[in-house]
Amino acid sequence: MAVIPRTASAEDLLRTLYAMAFIVEARDPYTGGHLWRVSQYAAKLALAAGFSRKDAATVALGGFLHDLGKVGVPDAILNKPASLTDLEYGVIKTHPDVGVRVLIGHPLAPLIDTAVGGHHERMDGRGYPNGSAGASIPAEARIVAIADAFDAMTSSRPYRRGMPVEAALEQILRGLGSQFDPTFGARFIALGRAGELDGIIGHSEAGIPMYVCPLCGPVVALPHNRKTGETICCRICGDRLRLEQDDGGLRLELTGEKSTPAELEPDIDHDLIGHLIEEAVPDLPLGREMEDTGWRARIGRWLNQLIDHR
Repeated sequence: MAVIPRTASAEDLLRTLYAMAFIVEARDPYTGGHLWRVSQYAAKLALAAGFSRKDAATVALGGFLHDLGKVGVPDAILNKPASLTDLEYGVIKTHPDVGVRVLIGHPLAPLIDTAVGGHHERMDGRGYPNGSAGASIPAEARIVAIADAFDAMTSSRPYRRGMPVEAALEQILRGLGSQFDPTFGARFIALGRAGELDGIIGHSEAGIPMYVCPLCGPVVALPHNRKTGETICCRICGDRLRLEQDDGGLRLELTGEKSTPAELEPDIDHDLIGHLIEEAVPDLPLGREMEDTGWRARIGRWLNQLIDHR
């Protein structure tokens, strides 16, 4: 039996959290790249608002992990292609609290639990889960709330097309002081109108545009090492898709073949995780060695449960 070391490096601990976040996101193929985009928007906004690189890196980490609590939301609700009932929306509203509980005992929890728990609070106190208002909402949660809402508005879902960027920025403008922090919101609008967000919008990671399945429409996030002629799979309809060269990029073509069960398993982009860790570690306030408290084993159990739920 393998022995888990009593201490783990910061890189190890970050890897477990990123891996869990990827599996949670994989449960909803319509939101491919959402966590990466929210973290990038949040980092840009934090830096524009005068945060140090260390604090901006912490905000970015909270942005990537903000939806951890969706581990507790059933697939039938998470992927419902129609409006939610009041009861179903009530279940969705539990995810910030669930995320905070998932993090209990993790050595990195103090860096991210405020963003995880507070990204659906509103300035006017009408948010959830606690109905916090104004400055009582931590700054990192107020930033992630803007980044999360903007990505939700500009991303397509089964039941609606994503908004144009300017329309989403107008929505944020109308929500300043009620839904969104007025200072952070104004800075985010300025970033958007200056084109500072263009390399993030519509991408699943840096330099990788999002694609959609030509048959059924969900987002297909391409790992950066995919090449022309290779095939990937749509995890909704199960069709195998081939990457073909297009003007200025790639396109997805149906092959007429069905994917195997193994090909449809949730995937973790370990290359992207490695890149995220490489970017984050120099700026995050981390010690070289941190107490593990059994979290690698605990994360392993969570990941196995999530994969089994597919």
